[in-house]
Amino acid sequence: MNPIDKLTEHFKEFPGIGERQAKRFVYFLLHKNPSYVKELGDKILDIKNTIHQCPSCFLFFQSKIDQLCDVCSSTKTDKSSLLIVEKDADYENIKRSKNYNGMYFILGGLVPIVTKDTPTFVRTKELIRNIENQSKQNGLKEVIIALSLNPQGEHTDMYLREIISPLKDKYGFNIVSLGRGLSTGTELEYSDSETIKNALRNRS
Repeated sequence: MNPIDKLTEHFKEFPGIGERQAKRFVYFLLHKNPSYVKELGDKILDIKNTIHQCPSCFLFFQSKIDQLCDVCSSTKTDKSSLLIVEKDADYENIKRSKNYNGMYFILGGLVPIVTKDTPTFVRTKELIRNIENQSKQNGLKEVIIALSLNPQGEHTDMYLREIISPLKDKYGFNIVSLGRGLSTGTELEYSDSETIKNALRNRS
């Protein structure tokens, strides 16, 4: 395999990128001067060295390894509420809307509708541990499942309710999902602030 095809294969691993787009990226880089390519490579290495995941909520942020993010460590955060989202982009969109001031948990993906190996797709063990800790330490009152309203998101919602229910019975918190405000098929990442506001207000 020649270098162009090798790099194309790497770009194809990016979400939503197919063969044609991946090859366009390769040829774009070939047309740029060497200093641009070097700077891009340095920035990629830099982000891997300086951006880490919060050990509690798994949010990516600039930090040292094992350091809690600003949300988890802040005394201003409402520790009685935990909102579960699929990915960092969903967190950023909800945070930007300024309609929620509680804890977060980044699930890391959605559960495929047909699979026998769910833990490889989402952080189920870590979520259970997080909810257990928040219940014991902060008197957790509410777990909000905030996923995109598509078949896979709804399937994941049902799966999470099933695995969280024993903890609900043990600690007495509520499990709710985003309500009307999000239309069917909506990706949470692209929802506007007013839509998120209504969805949070009507959670049930």
